[in-house]
Amino acid sequence: MSRFGKAKANNVDSLAGFRAQKKDTVISHGVLNAARKSGQLNLSSRGLSEVPQNVYRLNIDPPEDAHQNVSFDASDRWWEQTDLTKLLLSSNQLTHLSDDIRLLAGLNILDLHDNQLSSLPSALGELQELHQLRLSHNQLTSLPEELCTLKNLRSLTIQQNLLESLPEQVGHLENLSELDLSRNHLKGLPSSLGCLIGLQKLNLCHNKLTCLPDSLRQLKNVKMLDCSNNQLTHIPASLSEMVALEQLYLRHNKLCLLPRLSAPTLKELYVGNNQIEQLETEQLECLTAISILELRDNKLKTIPEQITSLSTLTRLDLTNNDITTLLASLSLLPNLKVLLLEGNPLRGIRRDLLTKGTNELLKYLRGRIQEKPQRADEGHTALTLPSQARFNEQKIRTLKLLEFSEKQADQIPNELFDAAAGEDVTTANFSKNQMTSIPSRTATWWWFSSTAGQGQHGSNNQLDELPPEMKNLTKLCSIILNYNRFRFFPEVLYHIVTLETVLLGNNQVSAVDPNRLMKLDHLSTLDLSNNDLLNIPPELGLCTNLRCLILDGNPFRTPRAAILAKGTDAVLEYLRSRITT
Repeated sequence: MSRFGKAKANNVDSLAGFRAQKKDTVISHGVLNAARKSGQLNLSSRGLSEVPQNVYRLNIDPPEDAHQNVSFDASDRWWEQTDLTKLLLSSNQLTHLSDDIRLLAGLNILDLHDNQLSSLPSALGELQELHQLRLSHNQLTSLPEELCTLKNLRSLTIQQNLLESLPEQVGHLENLSELDLSRNHLKGLPSSLGCLIGLQKLNLCHNKLTCLPDSLRQLKNVKMLDCSNNQLTHIPASLSEMVALEQLYLRHNKLCLLPRLSAPTLKELYVGNNQIEQLETEQLECLTAISILELRDNKLKTIPEQITSLSTLTRLDLTNNDITTLLASLSLLPNLKVLLLEGNPLRGIRRDLLTKGTNELLKYLRGRIQEKPQRADEGHTALTLPSQARFNEQKIRTLKLLEFSEKQADQIPNELFDAAAGEDVTTANFSKNQMTSIPSRTATWWWFSSTAGQGQHGSNNQLDELPPEMKNLTKLCSIILNYNRFRFFPEVLYHIVTLETVLLGNNQVSAVDPNRLMKLDHLSTLDLSNNDLLNIPPELGLCTNLRCLILDGNPFRTPRAAILAKGTDAVLEYLRSRITT
């Protein structure tokens, strides 16, 4: 018998010596000991097909050194080390997660993204301290109901998986502030999604959604909602109740109309690559705070005149539509910086003009604006003012803007207010003149114009007081008084509770009353830079609505410049710390 035959007869594997012995994946004791000290363990990109058992038992089993007769200094006492709070397992080849994950009960962050997980263990629900759970780029087809018991979870990212539905219990994640479900196969959403009242970011893009649940109206804190690349044919009007919404993405859907949303804080609306054929006046009137409006790759043929009322608009994208005629009044939009028109069959505009940029295009459109025809029974359509300059009534009619700036005048002509009579003016600009006071006619106009005054601009004058009648401007949101001669915070401003922005930079203000400022619940921006403030009252730190507080250029000693440089939150925190109880 040959030696090979003998080996076979004795049931001996002749290739055993060439086969590598399979060993349990282990992590070095040095790495584990470091994790015991820091509470963090990074095992990303290690080619792991399973989580080593000694990782699961990190907080249970003593280190190998503990079995030896050695002495430990203060930094090496394993029995005094911290529990694991952060475990990173991303970019491996994990196909499953053991129930032993429950042994790491102190975890705050668990990162499992970019693996090959097709399911999750129910034991995941026992990690009650978990704040962040990252599951993106796996092969998950469902989520265990137990995951929805994680009451402390703040961020849940599950993009790029194979989810077709969500458990109804997802609404129990009451502290969730970020939820990313993008790039899955979702065809519908559970109504309980509306119970996530702490949610601020919700990403639903690249799914198969045909409608949105009405329960989304309950998400009062959501600032960003992305529903791009779905199959939506309409957007429920109830989304208007999402009062904090600032960014809404609806690209690549099947919308035929611009959604009618009266969200008061909506600044960015993206509806490119849909089937919108016309814009309705009512739809545009709702966009009171819009800054970016993307309408590219639709089927628009005309743009209504009402679009010129969007005074906050900075970017308008009309690329690749069917627009043949362009409104010359677009050039009157006061904040428009970017206007995109490529890919439209425009008539009367040279193609090379579109390539020269927004400034040249707006300049050309302004040149095309014609004055209103003069009738025999009325005076001049453009009034001659003391500065010998003319003003365009179209700004008052279409932009609701009352403008008399850079005239070097010491008073505002009565003719200007006559022209504004009957118009619901929302913005007044009297900057860069030489006014020392607000004339009585102005105060009277303010008194009767209760709908006017969403914004007042009186910078670069010589004002030192404001008329008390201004308190009747019940919708005044913004007032700009930079470069004047105010010695104190104007008394009347303490009474205008709708104020959101007050700019008083470069005056002579020497004092401000924080207790009265606290009553301005909407005040978020306050500029007191370059004034005469010798001290900043600590109680100003209690104005927690402030998001921008500017104090540079005043002669006070505290807060110091290093604290001011850290931003508004740091300044307010510092001031609160100095309040004596």
